[in-house]
Amino acid sequence: MQNNNSVSTLRALCIVLLASITLAGCSSTPKAPAVAVKVVAPVEAPPEEQTIDEMSLLLAHYEQWKGVPYQLGGTTTKGIDCSAYIQRLFEDTFAEMLPRTTVAQVQQGVPVKRAELQTGDLVFFKVSRRTNHVGVYLENGKFLHASTSKGVIISKLNNPYWRDRYWTSRRIESRG
Repeated sequence: MQNNNSVSTLRALCIVLLASITLAGCSSTPKAPAVAVKVVAPVEAPPEEQTIDEMSLLLAHYEQWKGVPYQLGGTTTKGIDCSAYIQRLFEDTFAEMLPRTTVAQVQQGVPVKRAELQTGDLVFFKVSRRTNHVGVYLENGKFLHASTSKGVIISKLNNPYWRDRYWTSRRIESRG
């Protein structure tokens, strides 16, 4: 019984509300024309827009470090090695702490196939039997790294030197 009374009461309130709205619309005071308002739920940016944001951040960091000479064990703008540069880049750009060495960095995140690289992925190379190298993928086959011969630069993955030494790639999922 109480449910029927609740439904009846709700129905009555709806009728009163509709009548009030209708009568208010008939008053003699001119009203502004009704404007349709579309409410849209917030949507996460598409992946390509997220990539553009990451790309801008990475390139801004590069501009600050461009040409800084390579120095094995270096961690400053006076000289930096590849893994220290990537560590600094991720800390400055994504507030993400990575380990200091390539051996430890290659164990971070998840593996990514070379054909599925996205902006911000780490790319690793075996430059000799005992030496590894790391950079961060930008887009269109380019990556950012601290080169032993040219300092902090952007290089192409399909350059014969890097293509022949490519090892693996990793995605740090928590970045950004």
